[in-house]
Amino acid sequence: MIKRTVLLIILLPCLAVAMDLHKADCVLVKKHEKRLYLMKNEKPFRIYRVAFGPNSKGPKIKEGDKRTPEGKYTLDYKNFDSDFYKSIHISYPNDQDIKRAEEMGTAPGGDIMIHGQKNGVKNFESIHRYVDWTDGCIAVTNAEMDEIWMSVDVGTPIIIEP
Repeated sequence: MIKRTVLLIILLPCLAVAMDLHKADCVLVKKHEKRLYLMKNEKPFRIYRVAFGPNSKGPKIKEGDKRTPEGKYTLDYKNFDSDFYKSIHISYPNDQDIKRAEEMGTAPGGDIMIHGQKNGVKNFESIHRYVDWTDGCIAVTNAEMDEIWMSVDVGTPIIIEP
């Protein structure tokens, strides 16, 4: 087991180089395109088709509305112990989101992530891109989540556009 772990630690950087994965300096999500872009120096180097919540038009307004937020946020932590394959937390709500929710007398919600497939669900990756199935998160396949995981550091900004 220890040999396997050491080998993995040695080979992962080599795998990233072999796959030509760069470190993103920004993540851009265009909801109307259903695309997530990994950006470096204002140019995309990887593009992914994504799934959102079933009520994805417009910004997230309140907890439980199944909408994906719109605005500028930060990818503020990686979750190894997720209900999904892997997940990266988005710093929603920001001050503007909180103010809007307060003005409406509601809670803004939270726990918005970029994530892979739900743990224990089989044979869903082939159709997941065509069905908006999350509660407001941004979903990709597990293989794509591995690429994003390696390409994005905690602290990377994410811009989510309508």
